[in-house]
Parts: sequence; C-alpha cells; structure tokens
Amino acid sequence: MRHASTYLPAAEIADSVRRGERAAVEVVEEHLATIAEREPEVHAFNALTDAQARMAAELIDRRVAAGEDPGPLAGVPVALKDNLCTAGVPTTCSSRILEGWLPPYDATVVTRLGLAGAIAIGKTNLDEFAMGSSTENSAFGPTHNPHDASRVPGGSSGGSAAAVAAGFAPLALGSDTGGSIRQPAALCGVVGVKPTYGRVSRYGLIAFASSLDQIGPLAPTVADAALLLEVVAGHDPLDSTSVPEPPPSLVAGLDDGVEGLRVGVVAELMGQGVAPDVRRRVEAAAEALAGAGAKVEETSVAALAYGLSAYYLIAPAEASSNLARYDGVRYGLRVDAPTTATMNVATRTAGFGPEVKRRIMLGTYALSAGYYDAYYGKAQKVRTLVIRDFAAAYESFDLLLSPTSPTTAFPLGAKAADPLSMYLSDVCTIPSNLAGDPAVSVPFGTGDDGLPVGVQILAPALAEATMLRAAAVLEDAMLDQAMARAEATP
Repeated sequence: MRHASTYLPAAEIADSVRRGERAAVEVVEEHLATIAEREPEVHAFNALTDAQARMAAELIDRRVAAGEDPGPLAGVPVALKDNLCTAGVPTTCSSRILEGWLPPYDATVVTRLGLAGAIAIGKTNLDEFAMGSSTENSAFGPTHNPHDASRVPGGSSGGSAAAVAAGFAPLALGSDTGGSIRQPAALCGVVGVKPTYGRVSRYGLIAFASSLDQIGPLAPTVADAALLLEVVAGHDPLDSTSVPEPPPSLVAGLDDGVEGLRVGVVAELMGQGVAPDVRRRVEAAAEALAGAGAKVEETSVAALAYGLSAYYLIAPAEASSNLARYDGVRYGLRVDAPTTATMNVATRTAGFGPEVKRRIMLGTYALSAGYYDAYYGKAQKVRTLVIRDFAAAYESFDLLLSPTSPTTAFPLGAKAADPLSMYLSDVCTIPSNLAGDPAVSVPFGTGDDGLPVGVQILAPALAEATMLRAAAVLEDAMLDQAMARAEATP
C-alpha cells in the first residue's frame, strides 16, 4: 500500500515507538499541540484526556525501554466517540441527561485499544445519542468541518471524523446506526468502516438502536482503518450478538487487488437526490475498479427504495425503548419535583434535546397499541425484503458500489429546520445497517465546491477483507491521479 507523503501511517508511528526510535510521549505531545491550535475552530472534542494520555505514553516508553512490545498500536493516539464507556471519564453522548455520569467500566473496544498500546486522547462530539447527520444536535454545540469551518462534518460521528481529518489523532472510533461512521467520513475526506453487525463488540456502547448499532474505525487511509478494525474486532462473551468466529487478517491482503471481482453499481442509490458532482465521482470510481480488472455493471436492489422509511420507524422504536432508562433516578441529570412522576417528566424535558425527543415520540407511537402492526411490524417486513434483495444481488456480485452521501458537506444550519431533508443525508448508508452487512466509505476526489466526496463499497456479511481490498484500489487510483497532477504542474 502507498500513502500520501504528508501523512505518517499509524502502523509506522507504532513501529517507530516499538523500536525505540520515537517516544510515545513525543507522539502524544505533537498531537496535543495540533489540537490546541485548531480545536477552538473545529470543536471535535467534548473532553480531552490529556493527563491520562501523557501517563499512558510514559508507561509505553518504560515498557519499550524494558524490552517489552506494547502492541501493534503502540503510542498511537486514538479519539473515542463520546458514547463509548471509559472508566472514570465523563461519557455524555453529547446529552445533558448524562450530566455528571462517570462509567465504572471500559467498553470492550476501549480495553482492546489499551491492550494494543493505543492511547485514548479524548472523547469526541456527536449528535445527541448518535441521532443526527450533522453533529449539530449536541448539547455542547456543533462540530465544524476541518475543510471549511462553515460546513458540517456529517454525523453522528462528526467529532471523530473531524478529529482524524484535522490531524488531532491518527485514528478514531465511531458508531454507525444508519451511516454515522461512513457519512461523516465522506464529508470530512477520511476512510470510515461499518463492520458486519456483531464483528465488533457493542459492550460499553451506549445504545441508540440495538439491532442496528455497530462500532467501527475512522482513519486517513484504508490500511490504518484495517489495522484498527483488526485490533477491536473479535468475539466478546459480554456481547450476546457478537460473531463467534475469529476475524480474518485484513491488512495482509490489502494489496491483492480486484482482478476478477464482480462489482455492481446500485441504480437505486444513483438516482434522484444524488448531486451530479457526487454521481460523477462514483462513476469515476467504477471506471477505476474496471481498470484494475474488476467486472463492473449496473444492478438493481429494488427494496432499497424503501430503506429510509423502514429505518425511521425501526430506529426510533428501539431508541424509545433504550432511552426509557434515563429517568432521573439511577444516574445522570435529575430535575427535582414534588413527585416521582413529575420529576421523571421534568428531567427528560430538560435533559433531552429536540431531535432525541422527536425520535422518542415517533418510536413510542410506532410501538403503541393499535399501531404496532401498521408501523413497526410493517417496517420489519420491509427490512426482511432489504436483506433478501441484498442476498440476491450478492449471488451475482462480490461487491456493490454507490455514493456514501448524496452531497458534499452542507452549510451549518442549512437543514436544521427540516428533519426530512436531514434524514435524506443517510439514504445511501441506511440499507447496510438494516441488512447487518459491512460497508466502507473511501475518499474519491472532490465535488464542484472543492469539498471531499466519499464513495461507498458494500459487501456481504463477514466480507470485510474483500471490501477493503477494493477500497485500497480506489485509494491507489486517487494517489495516481494526484501524482499525475503534481507532475503536470509547472
């Protein structure tokens, strides 16, 4: 794999630390300095864990000096989405309802990062309880796109994507319920992976919609995303939905190419609503895959036309159930009132923002007596159709191709007053969550406004290795184009 010369891959940082050529303390201080310079403009973080990061770096340097190997991510700073539990560190989901709560345990992915030698550098901003596509629905204010501070970074993992794009951390973790890793990755010009449902443990991820949520990596390159996924993936007995078999090696096969692979361009995700400049980049990606030896054809996955409607019944219904626990009694915010019932209402009224309240009400209605079959039950039937249509498509194709987001990053506030317009930002990413299949967003050039465009590669369940091979081909194609432009510039 080749890499842009201005970027030092996480694997190279870790190797230099493991060999004693660089100190982990030095790596952490460099990234904290970058954060100090640009964080006031970007607002990627809800909280920095700089003191803990420095202590962890010192420990890694002592282990290296003692001849130990701290792991494949030794000394690499990682930004954590603020819905991943970290023991003793505020974990807020960007919501007032969790004010003052300190988790007593680490999420499994946080534990695995520590065992690999990675250093958690901070908790990143998100749409409240991961509900949004712009990171504007946060009790701590919006995150700004590092490429243009007047634009959104996407959501809900906008803080994690912005942290990587701004150089605050070489790696980040996000969560993806309907596109919340891939859509901000596209808008910020980084790589974002939603693994197969169950590939990465959800233990310690504060739930939005439990049948859809999945943790995954954000990184500047495909190789770094693959390395981070290797570290955090694998069976976890603490998560009953965890896939039992061990994950395959992902980094080792990235250079295997796409010769002979069958790739289908999904017609339903290339039509109305997709900006012409984004569509052109997907078409260029299809040409690049064909040029590398893949057989590329247009295909239809008919049920995807109904994916958005099904998702916005299923996800709010699960959110309504999951968020019932925030009642002012057990943890987080409490607004005192004369009775328990009025305290519950006052706490939830003050603690939840408008978008979370909207989705709780939608979900509660969809689950209510007399409406369950008409709404939630019917949405689950549509989900089954999506799964069946994907399965049929994968009988003819190894991978599918589409835009990640229908547009490039839009201005802050542009869609805040129009929830439906905001929901349409996820029309290309939601189907993979409904099916539980993996997908990756790869930066593939820019739109007419000069902002990043992401191309999405979709794969059948547990086919992350094949998916990432194709992503690496697209990444190399973009590097070839960049080098050609540089050589042509006088």
